[in-house]
Amino acid sequence: MDFLWICVAFVFGFAAKQFSLPPLVGYLLAGFLLNALGIQPFEGLNELADLGITLMLFTIGLKLNLRDLAKVEVWGGTSLHTLLWCALLLVGGLALIWVFPFAEGNWLLVLLVAFAVSFSSTVCVMKTLEDSAELKSRHGDLAIGVLVIQDIIAVLFLVIATGNIPSVWALALPALYFARPVLAALLSRCGHGELLVLVGFFIALGGYNLFYAVDVKGDLGALILGMLVAGLPKSNELYKSLASLKDLFLVGFFLTIGFSALPTWELLAWAMLMIVLLPVKFALFFALFISFKLRARTAFLSSLALANFSEFGLIVASKGVENGWLPEDELVMIALAVAISFVASSFLYRRAHTLYARYKGFLGRFEHPKAQVIHGYQQPYGAEVLICGMGRVGSGAYNALQPHLHEKVWCVEVDEGRAMAAQKKGRNVVLGDADDIDFWEQLDVTRVKLIMLAIPSIQEMKNIIYQLRQTSYSGRIAAVARYDDERKELIKLGADVVFNYYAEVGAGFAAECAHLMGPDVNPNQLVIQH
Repeated sequence: MDFLWICVAFVFGFAAKQFSLPPLVGYLLAGFLLNALGIQPFEGLNELADLGITLMLFTIGLKLNLRDLAKVEVWGGTSLHTLLWCALLLVGGLALIWVFPFAEGNWLLVLLVAFAVSFSSTVCVMKTLEDSAELKSRHGDLAIGVLVIQDIIAVLFLVIATGNIPSVWALALPALYFARPVLAALLSRCGHGELLVLVGFFIALGGYNLFYAVDVKGDLGALILGMLVAGLPKSNELYKSLASLKDLFLVGFFLTIGFSALPTWELLAWAMLMIVLLPVKFALFFALFISFKLRARTAFLSSLALANFSEFGLIVASKGVENGWLPEDELVMIALAVAISFVASSFLYRRAHTLYARYKGFLGRFEHPKAQVIHGYQQPYGAEVLICGMGRVGSGAYNALQPHLHEKVWCVEVDEGRAMAAQKKGRNVVLGDADDIDFWEQLDVTRVKLIMLAIPSIQEMKNIIYQLRQTSYSGRIAAVARYDDERKELIKLGADVVFNYYAEVGAGFAAECAHLMGPDVNPNQLVIQH
């Protein structure tokens, strides 16, 4: 890769970060700038982008639960949204011609463009949820489920549009389920180093090529193989091992969007007008989720995450250009609209919880009366200490406190599977989203003296502290941080105590070993320097 590409991508990503925007916004702008300067993409950029998408879909599969796809609000909401969206734009009549100037009144072309922009961006939504540590939240599960169903619809479209009927050997793909024990054994024997990363590439790319070989969308193969690995003993470790590499390769994807179109001021104006459709997409998702009796917060956050245009729209538009259905200018306009929607969606979602807290009274008016009964929260009766998060840190804190506090210490866990497993072991655990202001308002916290935030995401902890300060909670808040600047930021926001994760691990290690040094060292007098 040419140094120029790394330099430009870094500079724009760094600049976006300084304005509290995701770096992907900077990468998009970098791609358009390089294209405008007439710089040709380096050889292998498209392959780098494809690898990033393949790894991303594989990691989605690692976090996906098949039961989530079977929920009627997922497959029903997605199908209805696609149909209603296309119908709504068609019924627009003259407005459609105004929004899509190149359609020239041809309703089939209008339908094709409407279908292209009906999808939400898998890349953008996943990055947004991942950065907010909300992949396993209720709205995160819902949004990811919608994206998977949309991917299935995309496969069906490509089969019809290209005329490539899957091979008869595609019927044998369900037999992959029986390879699950083999995958488990393979992962367990790879250790914890680079071999684990390599086997992740092997499985992801193997799934891609296997599906491609039988004339099925290769990306779907990576997703399916990820779902097969999900739940295996080392699936979480594999996810963490691939996370940084996946993000690095996705830089190539965002750069390629800039090279898909060279905008003019006229096309940029038309693309901005298409952005007006995003509130319509949000409102349609919100109305559908509410109709399925989801809570207003779940419907709001998932709809906001999905309110963008998809990279798949570029694929549909490019197929239209190849077949002579659409002029090339339409592809440029859609590419610009996709890029702008990424920026808008990323900017808004970073303020999603603040927006919900501000307008929750208004949004609650649309909620179905039975929604609270269906999706209500449990109560941690008698709790004086609440530990948010049951990862390694949260579980360790619970195990240390429970023998002394017994029924006075409880955990709050957003992952339903993890919460149920802990409850079966007899632990005091409630299923709930600590990032949800409704959760805290419904909770009886009159006896709670301390809330411990054992969560890996700094952004989520910031959100939780903000939510707690909006409620009647008057107790203490403790948190953990990996870096000193994060510790200072949490203290500034209102946390009473923030433990530096690495410093505390070192101090704990020293305390455990102090007795080996004899009576000269008292473990109770060890001091942690911040």
